[in-house]
Amino acid sequence: MQFGSGLAAFAAVLIWAASDVALAQSPRQFTGVAAYYSTDYSGRTARGDRYDPTKFTAAHRSLPFGTRLRVTDPRSKRSVMVVVNDRGPFSKGRVLDLSLAAAKALNMTGRGLLNVTAVVEPAPATFTTTTATR
Repeated sequence: MQFGSGLAAFAAVLIWAASDVALAQSPRQFTGVAAYYSTDYSGRTARGDRYDPTKFTAAHRSLPFGTRLRVTDPRSKRSVMVVVNDRGPFSKGRVLDLSLAAAKALNMTGRGLLNVTAVVEPAPATFTTTTATR
């Protein structure tokens, strides 16, 4: 009988550990190093937009264009909302490239690199109005 209860306990721990790993690697949240676009950069993003250093945008390797991210500096608790409109970063170990506006809002321009946590935010609700016809 003890073997059965031990096996059940082991299975419970295994399931708990697997769910914990799944949460840590959730596609809705990730952690890593972010950089920002050079102040000299001008050009087009992978989506075809002209890069605008005053907008809150970001580059990510695989998230769909238009994805909204809340990017937070865990040390200062500062956060910004950015929209993915480019591909990158192409430097090993980095998870995001941020626009100059986002970098300034996070106070990272003096450092260049920043450990961040990013959370995928739901798209804002869109409302449509219709007129009744008689």
